[in-house]
Amino acid sequence: MAERALRAPAWLEELVRTTPPPVPWADVLRFAVTVPMPLAVAVLVAGGVSPGPELGAGVFGTTGALAACLAPMGGPLRDRLRRTTAATTFGAVGLLVGQYAIGGGWLPVLVIALVSAAAAFVSAVNAALSLGALQLLVYTALASGLVTPLSAAAEVGFFFAGAGWALVTTLVQAAVERGDPDRAAVAEVFTRIGELLALAGTGDPDDLDEARRRLTTALNAAYDRVIRSRSSTAGRSRQLSELAGVLNAAAPLVEGTVATVRAGVAADPDDVAAVHALADAVTGARELPGERPPSLEEGPPTRRAVRHGLRLAWNVVGDPEERAGAAVELPRLDRRTRLRDLGDRTVASPDSRSFALRLALCMTIAEIARQLLPLERPYWVLLTVAIVLKPDFGSVFTRAVQRGAGTLLGVLLGSLLLAVLPRDAWVLVALAVAAGLLPWARGANFGLFSVFQTPVIILLLDLALAGGPGLVGARMVDTVVGCLIVLVVGYALWPQTWRAPLDEALRDATTALEGFVGTAFGGDAAEIRRARRRTYRALTEVQTQLQRRLAEPPPISTRAAAWWPVIVQLERTADAVTEAVIAVRTGEPAPEQAQVAVLCRALRQLEDDVRAHRVPDDAEILAEGVLAPVAREVDAARRLVRDAAPGRRTPTA
Repeated sequence: MAERALRAPAWLEELVRTTPPPVPWADVLRFAVTVPMPLAVAVLVAGGVSPGPELGAGVFGTTGALAACLAPMGGPLRDRLRRTTAATTFGAVGLLVGQYAIGGGWLPVLVIALVSAAAAFVSAVNAALSLGALQLLVYTALASGLVTPLSAAAEVGFFFAGAGWALVTTLVQAAVERGDPDRAAVAEVFTRIGELLALAGTGDPDDLDEARRRLTTALNAAYDRVIRSRSSTAGRSRQLSELAGVLNAAAPLVEGTVATVRAGVAADPDDVAAVHALADAVTGARELPGERPPSLEEGPPTRRAVRHGLRLAWNVVGDPEERAGAAVELPRLDRRTRLRDLGDRTVASPDSRSFALRLALCMTIAEIARQLLPLERPYWVLLTVAIVLKPDFGSVFTRAVQRGAGTLLGVLLGSLLLAVLPRDAWVLVALAVAAGLLPWARGANFGLFSVFQTPVIILLLDLALAGGPGLVGARMVDTVVGCLIVLVVGYALWPQTWRAPLDEALRDATTALEGFVGTAFGGDAAEIRRARRRTYRALTEVQTQLQRRLAEPPPISTRAAAWWPVIVQLERTADAVTEAVIAVRTGEPAPEQAQVAVLCRALRQLEDDVRAHRVPDDAEILAEGVLAPVAREVDAARRLVRDAAPGRRTPTA
């Protein structure tokens, strides 16, 4: 009884629970070397840690290096460079805009409110801009209170110099690493399929069992890897959605391979070679051959199943053939349509407007507190609000508590380091250690990341603005004020933020998608446009609610992650319908209404299955012409709903 009485409440255990992540040693080394290097150069030039232009240059160089280091989070080099560019560009804009938020009066209040609203809308576009929006807020807050002997142009120049140095180390790491780990995990699935397929009908039973276990392990690891990467991404990632689509498409091939092995039928060597070609194409080692394996009309049923799954995976991985009538040659959506879609995700979205209002309100109150309260480091209130109420839709109450608690601990740790360490090279050592821990902590949870991110910021700022021994308590007060603003004004007054209705949003998206299919091949152009916009708005809402759920601590985030492949598949279905409409518009034969009705009925049943948490049937949807790709995507969505049903998980071998 005593043991039970001392046990923490379940919600608190979930709040502080973390899964120890693997140590990314390459990232740890890069952060530990890259972040403090500009400051170390400045200290060396100045001959010590003393106030002056050299130290100011080092501080801004290090802030630029920190922003550019935090931006890359795995993925292809192209995506890492895109995130780095967004983070440094928006950070530099924040440094410039923050110059107008210095001092008192209504001008700083107006500037902070406008910047906050802009950051909220920008963060809804994609993951790279969401990261940039955070940097915009953070560096606007810093510039409002960080006074150095440098001009604004010099501050931005040294900021970019530090970011450039970080970019160099990122490129060096990319050159020596073995490609993208997310892609490698997905490619491993096809490699294991090829190995198992090669043993079918000829292998030793023990070898077959071992190959089947390796395939199951690879498939689960790939789903876990991609879902974990998506969980730590602030917003949408096209790269991760594509990889999730590839994994979804691999499921029929896995099923056909397992059926072939169980039937004891030898596989076609051409199929084995084609599977390995898919693995190489996923990693980017080489492109897929121009010829896709032809369909099989004769032969054992298991061979036909393997070939069918192989052709489906081929479509998704790289072959443009049969994507809504050679979709690669279809005209792209016009600029007006793309702008409307962008507007649907930002200013036209009720969630975007609501979050922009919450963020602007919290930052405005923080700015007023900065001006009115007798705080020793008043800009720290703004900085706390920006960090805790991160400007994307992942900001939920529990994560705000995590980040707030982590920031408080980080303030205590950083302030104690400053109180203990002499103002010399030991500060650089502490800065390197704290920076090196950031990539590891980021893989654990938001609170732990804040514990180590905050000391880095404190060590930097207090070198530029030296404070007395009472600064520890003063900064703790500032942090508490910022956290209270977020938790009261940002959450307690907005009951809709207390939960993320993912199931409701998923059902609404499925219903909207059914309406889009029903209208796409029978309505006029205006009706089709309205149905398409309703569908993509509903899918945007699903992504918003998913991002909120993924930002929660386990088990809420892990339960939500099981639905992410389904959401990706619904988006792929909507894209396939759009491509089919364009194909018909450009001369392809219109589908029969009977086939359209079959697809609508399947989507309606899928919506009922999601509502009742029911497992859909296994019947395959057959369609021809421009509807064939749509039918394949709907089939994949139904299969994924079966896998995500209670008590089940991702497909295994």
